[in-house]
Amino acid sequence: MSVDNPHPAPAAPRRSVALDSSEALRLLGSVSLGRIVFTRHALPTVRPVDHVLDAGDIVIRTHERTALTSHTLRADGPGVVVAYEADAIDPDTHLGWSVVVTRYAHPVTDPDELARYRSLLHPWVKQTMDCAVRIHPDLVTGIRLTEADRPADI
Repeated sequence: MSVDNPHPAPAAPRRSVALDSSEALRLLGSVSLGRIVFTRHALPTVRPVDHVLDAGDIVIRTHERTALTSHTLRADGPGVVVAYEADAIDPDTHLGWSVVVTRYAHPVTDPDELARYRSLLHPWVKQTMDCAVRIHPDLVTGIRLTEADRPADI
């Protein structure tokens, strides 16, 4: 039997505590990397992306050849349904938090806004990221993972 995870799960039990939406968005704004989930060829697709929380909206930079960008540019109606997830969970203790936002994604088309997001978001891949997508949070859920015997608001 082979073990792929060199860090065994901690022996102490954990507790999952629901976060209210304002705390969940505050935590989401404290990190810069997350994962966007959208549909591609009728299947769920997940991509790691960097983001900024701007006036309550999640904004990510993309390039025009990505599936997400092309979907948002072609979308009729309210936009493309996406989920956005970010977290900060310690790999050794398994303590931390996770937040998921679900809503429609829309392309950012205003040239001044695009220029502003280019200055705020720096791509972590070596690629020209000349587009941006905005998600105005609707359904916001989050959990904090704490030790079972400690208060959740630490």
